[in-house]
Amino acid sequence: MPVAVPQLPVGFRFGTVAAAYQVEGAVVEDGRGRSIWDTFAAQPGAIRDGSDASVACDSYHRYLEDVELLRGLGVGGHRFSFPWPRFQPDGRGPLDRRAVDHYDRYLDALLGAGVAPMATLYFYDLPQALEDDGGWLNRATVDAFAEYAALLGDRFADRVASWVPIQEPNAVAFLGYGNGTWAPGKQLVFGALTAAHHLLLAHGRAVIALRAAGAQDVGCANNHSPMWPLSEDPADVGATKLFDALWNGLWLETMLLGRYPVDFAPLAEEMIAEGDMATIRQPLDFYGVNFYHPRRVAAAPEDSEVPFEFAALLGYPTTDMDWPVVPVSLREWLILTRARFRAALPPFVITENGASYGAGPDAAGVVDDQPRIDYLQGHLEAVAAACRRGVDVRGYYVGHLLDGWDWDQGYTQRYGLVYVDHATGTRLPKRSYSWYAGLIAAQAQPLPG
Repeated sequence: MPVAVPQLPVGFRFGTVAAAYQVEGAVVEDGRGRSIWDTFAAQPGAIRDGSDASVACDSYHRYLEDVELLRGLGVGGHRFSFPWPRFQPDGRGPLDRRAVDHYDRYLDALLGAGVAPMATLYFYDLPQALEDDGGWLNRATVDAFAEYAALLGDRFADRVASWVPIQEPNAVAFLGYGNGTWAPGKQLVFGALTAAHHLLLAHGRAVIALRAAGAQDVGCANNHSPMWPLSEDPADVGATKLFDALWNGLWLETMLLGRYPVDFAPLAEEMIAEGDMATIRQPLDFYGVNFYHPRRVAAAPEDSEVPFEFAALLGYPTTDMDWPVVPVSLREWLILTRARFRAALPPFVITENGASYGAGPDAAGVVDDQPRIDYLQGHLEAVAAACRRGVDVRGYYVGHLLDGWDWDQGYTQRYGLVYVDHATGTRLPKRSYSWYAGLIAAQAQPLPG
């Protein structure tokens, strides 16, 4: 079947994503320190299937196999993460020589396969020793992260094409410190704004450190969603605007404009030290968007701890996470955000987009995950439509390359283009892998005429 190729700009980069903690395993090898996710996963009931990531996809040992999968796809880039507890077991001090050597080999393998590395410095795996001192609630963690960024930049800026300081700081703050569904499991509600400010400050400090080390392409990878009110009732509209400011505006306005959204400015005043906002508002080479689905928001009952709640978005197909599949919402978000921020906004990169579908091998050994193909095709067409409207989008990274360990969901969700048998570690490319390889190859061909 011929691949339908969205008309994307010349030079558009296709890539994939793999977070170290989701795929590496080897959590007690080569001096790696304990992370907050090791601690969180050991708590009864914290992980949906009771599993942990001690083995995951065993990519620490099988990384060359994974690089060959990237070569077969023909991707121009791959977004991976440097695992902080492996480089600095206690979150401070010199880089562990074994971690440096391992990632020297990994980066050389990627470059040898023609794949440009995009490195994420922090992908949720805070060293437990730093959490014991307060984690992202402690401003000292910002200093530790800036030192970590400087060390990694000095060591790897010669080979890493692009850099992301922090993966989804909104998820880190609000899921980890707000409602406690993610590590470290704290339930502070709006007290999580302290963690949010420190994450923003750490982002800015890392950008400065990376540039000083010679990094040429530095951006972010923020999770964003369009917010749709449940009804036209003023209470629902107001609740939607509030959550939109919390999930979207809090990160966009601080990074791009150097200010907090007006609804949260009074809450932030006590946290802001002199110079903080200038540090957070660092020039970015790209604005990375992790995108999955829109959210329908309603006003919560008066006795609720927070003033908003979420409602089902009916009338759309859903993924195995019960997330609605609405590709047009990505086009909407890109166009509206470009119109809102204009000159303050650098080019976009879709730094993560994908879907969980649990199809496994059939009797012939084929993993037919057509719903994933439809999902990715629809979202790429949404990106192409936004580009036609004048939005500057430079790349698209599928989340994920492999079926990894999915945080609080454990092994119950499969996002990968490649099926992984978690009992044996065996990799099996799915139909979506072949589709993506075909799309990339077709995109590289000149247009007729």
